[in-house]
Amino acid sequence: MRTDLLTLVQWLSPAFPTGGFAYSHGMEWAMAGGMRTAAGVQAWIGDVLRFGAGQADAVLLAEALRPGADHAGLDAFGRALAGSRERLMETVDQGAAFARTVAGLTGRDLPARVLPVAVGEAAAGLEMPVEDVIGVYLHGFAGNLVAVATRFVPLGQTEGQGVLAGVHPVIGEVAEWAAAAGLDDIGTAAFGADLAAMRHEDMDVRIFRT
Repeated sequence: MRTDLLTLVQWLSPAFPTGGFAYSHGMEWAMAGGMRTAAGVQAWIGDVLRFGAGQADAVLLAEALRPGADHAGLDAFGRALAGSRERLMETVDQGAAFARTVAGLTGRDLPARVLPVAVGEAAAGLEMPVEDVIGVYLHGFAGNLVAVATRFVPLGQTEGQGVLAGVHPVIGEVAEWAAAAGLDDIGTAAFGADLAAMRHEDMDVRIFRT
């Protein structure tokens, strides 16, 4: 087995200390408003992957993996894409924690970047197809949202795993598309998720940071 794949799986696993468990990506507001079924959660996550931050992150990651990538420029672009204060905090804080931990493990100089750019910069030296790197990244992103729903809705463990399996085709579709896309192809339209992220900022009682 290639150790590069194991390295990437480690970096993007829930056990890696990026603090991903603390972020719901606006889902907490939606769940508090009544989204309490496995079907609703799966549809929400699928739309975020295909039309929202998942799509944008996938393209940013693909660009960050390319030889000679301008990681500083991609970081600035990624920050500009964040549609709300909490979305920006989510990607900046997780990206900084990711870069800091990988730097500690590898001895590399990895500046703090937004999360997909940080992952791309760190993973650029791994011998893995771009599509596969994106797929593992999106799987980690979706898995974190499923864990959020498992705790909040609550979904049973088996039901939650069914939701994650249900978005595998979407992950594959987005990863394949993003591997061949460019920055001009980013065109997000997940308005419900964006509004949920904004409304989450004003919740009186909340479990998650976003």
